[in-house]
Amino acid sequence: MTSSLAGSAVAPASPAPAVVARPLGVAAAGIVFRNPVVLASGTAGYGHELAEVVDLDAIGGLASKAVSVAPRHGAPALRVGEFAGGMINAVGLANPGMEAVRRDHLGYMTAHHAGTRVLINVIGFAIEEFAQVIAHLDDLPGHSGYELNVSCPNTKAGGIEFGADPAALRTVVSTARAATRRPLFVKLSPALGTALVPAAQQAIDAGADALTLVNTMPGLVIDVESRRPRLGFGSGGVSGPAILPVGVLATWRVSRALPGVPLCGLGGVSTADDALQYILAGASLVGVGTASLRDPRAPERIVRGLARWCDRHGITDLAALRGTLEWPQ
Repeated sequence: MTSSLAGSAVAPASPAPAVVARPLGVAAAGIVFRNPVVLASGTAGYGHELAEVVDLDAIGGLASKAVSVAPRHGAPALRVGEFAGGMINAVGLANPGMEAVRRDHLGYMTAHHAGTRVLINVIGFAIEEFAQVIAHLDDLPGHSGYELNVSCPNTKAGGIEFGADPAALRTVVSTARAATRRPLFVKLSPALGTALVPAAQQAIDAGADALTLVNTMPGLVIDVESRRPRLGFGSGGVSGPAILPVGVLATWRVSRALPGVPLCGLGGVSTADDALQYILAGASLVGVGTASLRDPRAPERIVRGLARWCDRHGITDLAALRGTLEWPQ
C-alpha cells in the first residue's frame, strides 16, 4: 500500500477497448467510454451504492464520491433541499477518507462493471493533499483517472478556493500531475465568472488532461415560515435545471478558448436534449447528477434518447457533433 508521494507506485490507466463503439462511444483524455453519459460526483457514491437501482453497464462512467486524506463528517442536517429550479445541497464533502475508500470501496466497479469508466473525485484543504490522495490510490487497478475538485477552500490561505487562486491552482494540478500518469480532469466552479477561461487555461498548462464544467453555483434557499435557511449549513450549492444554461455557456466559452481539450459538461442535465446542448457547445462527456437523484433511471433514458436522436438524424458518430453550435452572426 502506498501512502506517500516518495514511495508511490505510478500505474498506467486501466486498459480500454481499442475501438470506440459507434454511434455513442467517445474517447476523451485517452479514456474510451461506451457512451458520453457520466454520473456526477456526489450522486453516485463509489458505484456499489447504486447497484440495485441503476444499470451501471448502461452508462459511460461515473465520478466517485469525494475522497480526502482524512475522514470528513460533513455538514449538519438538513443537507439537501429542493426548490422550483432544482436542488440546493451542503453535504460538506463527507467521505470516509482515503484509507477506507481504498480498503472498502474501489474494488466494486472493477469486479462487477469493468466496462464502466471510473474517475476518482479528489479533494483537499491544503495544496499537498490532492497529490497525497492520488499517491495513496494510484497503484490500484480499475479506475481510469482522477477529477480534482478545486472548489475546495485552501485552509492555509484564508479559505480562498484553489480554483480562484491562479498560483494555488497551478501548484495543485502540477503536483497531482507528478503523482500519476493517469488522466486528470479539473472541475471548475461557475462562480469564477470571467476568470473561468483563464483558470481553465492555467489548469491545462499545469498538466490537466481535461476539464469538468461546471460545479454547483452558490445559493441560499430560505424557509419563510421559520425565517431560517433551508439547509443546516445555511448556504449551499445549487444544481439541477436552473443551472443548465450556466453550464452550457461555460462549456461553449472554454471550448472556444481551448479547442481540442476534452470537456465534461455538467449542470442541469435531465434529458437527451440537455445532453445534446452540452455536446453541441463543445463537451465530449456529459455529467448527470440531480436528475439521477430524483429518478435513478434518468441516466439510462438519456442514453437511449441520444441513440434515438442519432438514428432519427442519420448520425453515425455522436462525437462528430462536438462543438458544432452555429453562433449567430
